[in-house]
Amino acid sequence: MSLSLDDVRRIARLARVAVTDDEAQATQTQLNRILGLIEEMRAIDTSGIEPMAHAQDVHLRLREDVVTATDRREAFQSVAPEKENGLYLVPKVIE
Repeated sequence: MSLSLDDVRRIARLARVAVTDDEAQATQTQLNRILGLIEEMRAIDTSGIEPMAHAQDVHLRLREDVVTATDRREAFQSVAPEKENGLYLVPKVIE
């Protein structure tokens, strides 16, 4: 599949992007190269290949799920202008 110059101009118009004739021609060349690469990749038989999340066999180092921060809720709420039942009260913004 390849794009014509009219296709590129239409795409630019739909995207609300102003392009000159030289820019449209350069963009046409670049887009046609990209579409050609996609066609090459589609032609490859990948039926026996298992999908992978990363190109390398990478494993994340895991750590124990333990609490490391102290509970400072009371200290933070002590300076709040208004609070009720452990919640911050804020002025109504939308009327």
